[in-house]
Amino acid sequence: MTKVYPNAASPLPVAEPAPVMENFGGGKGDDRNPTVLTVWKKSLLFNCDGFTVYDARGDLVYRVDNYISGNRAGEVVLMDASGNSLLTIRRRKKLRLLGDSWSVYDGETAVNPRFSVEKNVNLVGVGGGSSKTVLAHVAEKNNASVYQIDGSYSQRRCAVYDGKRRQVAEIKQKEAPFKGVAFGTDIFNLVIMPGFDAAVAMAVVILLDQMYGSSSPRRRRRLSL
Repeated sequence: MTKVYPNAASPLPVAEPAPVMENFGGGKGDDRNPTVLTVWKKSLLFNCDGFTVYDARGDLVYRVDNYISGNRAGEVVLMDASGNSLLTIRRRKKLRLLGDSWSVYDGETAVNPRFSVEKNVNLVGVGGGSSKTVLAHVAEKNNASVYQIDGSYSQRRCAVYDGKRRQVAEIKQKEAPFKGVAFGTDIFNLVIMPGFDAAVAMAVVILLDQMYGSSSPRRRRRLSL
């Protein structure tokens, strides 16, 4: 079995630097290379649903641990390796016809959201005649910066673009270091371009899983039948 654990004996197949945490959309980040993280759709805690995220050295950098039962509805907390809360994602109450939306807050605060995310209702077509599938839109609280997420989360092929259609982050399938060995969709790479906040990029992954993955309410209802 191919290892994905931190500090594994066989090195991860990437050599990019660890993530640099800066301000949303405006941080300096790494000046030279993208940051590549390995995301595992698995909690470190028993009886929890979440994510475990490693850097290129195999060190734990982010974690999400949601208790399957007893978790506050519509709330997910992104933590660092030590368990400190970085961002809290809260689902916003909204009319079903208007689509689903979430607010993201610094730490565990509940006021002045850092940014908001709306699930795209139509899922087809974007400006400029592109035929790519639009999954969601991200906006800062003052709407100064707007980001768009395109692709397919189920296939782990997604890209985050800024208002000038520059790619700032990407979700892609993880390539195994050995031929004939394949990772499933629960293990994938998150690539962050220089200047984009790695924690925000990970929040995008969590939100896409809420919208289209195993954490989506519709998927949970199907699994409970």
